[in-house]
Order: sequence, then C-alpha cells, then structure tokens
Amino acid sequence: MPRYLIERTFPDGLGLPANAEGAKAAATVIGNNAQEGVTWIHSYVTPDRKKTYCIYDGPSPEAIRSVAERNGLPVDRITEVRVLDPYFLH
Repeated sequence: MPRYLIERTFPDGLGLPANAEGAKAAATVIGNNAQEGVTWIHSYVTPDRKKTYCIYDGPSPEAIRSVAERNGLPVDRITEVRVLDPYFLH
C-alpha cells in the first residue's frame, strides 16, 4: 500500500481538542477513512497549530482527497513517500 505525506493548512488553527470531543472527532475520521481503504498513521502539528503534516497509507491520492473532503479537512499537497531509516547501513 502506498504511503503519503499530506500537508494541510488551518488558517484559524487546528480545532482538535485533547479530550473526549477530540477523540470522537478522530474516531469519525478513522471510520470515514476506512470506507476507502485509507489509514491515518500519525500527524505532525506546528506549534501554532496552523499546519499539519500527516502520514497516511491509502490506495491512491484520489482516495486521500475523497476522505479528506468527507471529513471536512483541507488538503494543500499530497506527496507519495517512502521510509528512510537512519540505520539502513547497519
């Protein structure tokens, strides 16, 4: 399954609280993603919470965009990526 880096901009900041409400929102995203074979691996968030860099596995960029739209999430850029481990020479 291909892996993607998804860049997102949230002009007003990411509104995902670290509480039960945020957990419910994340569960909704996970459920919507599963409908198209997309898996959210993890995300990096800038300190001002205005940009995220998310790692997803999915069948295609189109599937990533489709679930993002369903989840009400912006997509600035989708880039297919591979893991580069710093210990690959050992």
